[in-house]
Amino acid sequence: MVQVDFHFNAPDKWPYVCRLLRKISGQGKRVAVCGPEEALHLLQQSLWNLNPTDFVTHCWSNDDLKVVQQSSIILASDWASFLALSQLNVALNLNADAPTNLGQLTRLVEVVGPEESDKVSARARWKHYTQLGFTINRYDLSAQTV
Repeated sequence: MVQVDFHFNAPDKWPYVCRLLRKISGQGKRVAVCGPEEALHLLQQSLWNLNPTDFVTHCWSNDDLKVVQQSSIILASDWASFLALSQLNVALNLNADAPTNLGQLTRLVEVVGPEESDKVSARARWKHYTQLGFTINRYDLSAQTV
């Protein structure tokens, strides 16, 4: 069964996503991050701008296989890119729509910013995941940080 973690009210989405990815990778987990190309490039830039001591290994799914195998965060604009990869523990969805196929993944993370459009699409994804019978956890970030 898939567990979905919704992180709502992320006041500054990219720094929060970076901290969250750093935390997850620090637990020894590998993360598949899927989203629009523009969003992934923003995320990649944010990851490169982390403090050198906070750096997390990351790459694109179509990079050299050795790089992909040694990176804790894999970026791609389509979910199919992740299906052939092994040992991915967590997926982070940056798309407005729910993923169509999670393969062997058992945990999916959604980060929702304060923008109304982000909230509207998150509600639709929540409903979709509920209909699929996924376990959903809700984290309200309005009063906490990672």
